Amino acid sequence: MQTIYFELNIPKVLITKALRHAWPGIIWSPVSPSRFATLPEPRLPGPRWIKVRNRQCGICATDLTLLLVKADPRVSMAALPSISHSYLGHEVVSDVVEVGPDVTGFQVGDRVIMDTRSIGPTCLSQEISPPCRHCSAGNYSICENQSAGGPAGTGGGWGDLYTAHESEVFKVPDDLTDDQAVLVEPSSVALRAVLRRRPGPGEHVLVIGCGIIGLLAVRIARIAAPDAHITAMARYPHQVASARRLGADEVISGRDGYTEVARLTGGKLYTGALGNEMMLGGYDAIYDIVGTAQTVKDSLRWARAGGTVVVVGISPLLMKVDLSPVWHQEVNLIGSLGHGSEEWCGQPVHGFELVSGWMRDGALPTEGLITHRFPLQEYKRAVATATDKRSGAIKVVFRIGK
Repeated sequence: MQTIYFELNIPKVLITKALRHAWPGIIWSPVSPSRFATLPEPRLPGPRWIKVRNRQCGICATDLTLLLVKADPRVSMAALPSISHSYLGHEVVSDVVEVGPDVTGFQVGDRVIMDTRSIGPTCLSQEISPPCRHCSAGNYSICENQSAGGPAGTGGGWGDLYTAHESEVFKVPDDLTDDQAVLVEPSSVALRAVLRRRPGPGEHVLVIGCGIIGLLAVRIARIAAPDAHITAMARYPHQVASARRLGADEVISGRDGYTEVARLTGGKLYTGALGNEMMLGGYDAIYDIVGTAQTVKDSLRWARAGGTVVVVGISPLLMKVDLSPVWHQEVNLIGSLGHGSEEWCGQPVHGFELVSGWMRDGALPTEGLITHRFPLQEYKRAVATATDKRSGAIKVVFRIGK
């Protein structure tokens, strides 16, 4: 079995972080906590487990953050034991090749995508009864028993196969292509973000960052609120074009963000004696897909009083951020993690099911979002392309199987 994984080895993490800029190739060296490895093919760890062989898998920013050792090992989530060993690749479509004797939901030959497998153990995968409050509600990303122990799967999407508990994968509808299937997971991440603070008719909405999640958030915000005024903030020309195609009314790119936000929303911009800036008025809802200290600071100042900032992406670093707008403008600051059970038209629905339906009926177009494809053996080229947005990359995928 071939796989790429990250191990939270603190000395290797610190050495790689210190030398990465001077020696970019260190991430592929023995010094790095990341590895491309050939391992023995794993056995099923229990009767309700399955083994799948991968067809293709996307490269996600979360994977790159681990691979390139951009995270600070002092952040809160790094304290959890389930984070210590991570197989990279979760936007993956695969074929079931083996099922345990007690598996009821899948059979050999089914096509599946990874669901909760990438977040670590949940109450379902550990067969804990009764499940915690979040697993009971279908929100497995915030399971309270993630680090309780129990068997864990081997392998990931950046490889040829992996094992998973039957609760950790989702059967792909027969009428979805592999390309659409690869985009179901990132679409569901964008869906959850938008529904954490669903925009209303006529509201002003801002999406910061136009990588794949940001572009999908633009489209899903348009589906959720057809009459909303949606602004996207993009850095590269191909992102600007894609944001407009997917439903953005305006795109801010290469211009002063504060001035543009004031112009587009009618907000009043003030500059203090020390150069600090603040907006009165602004956006009703802001989805920060980037999640750096700068974008969080700007988001809080660009939201109107009583508005909401949803932090979707996050830079896993210790950050210094001015949170004063949360107080003096009563701005709501909330997070959005992964995907799970959502409410749509008054009914609970799995995010994967909802976005799959939109893909089938054309409401969520995916053409042109996969821009580059590489065989797994060219993983270094694939990673270099995905990290350099000047390449025109939106979604880079590995071709692995059929």
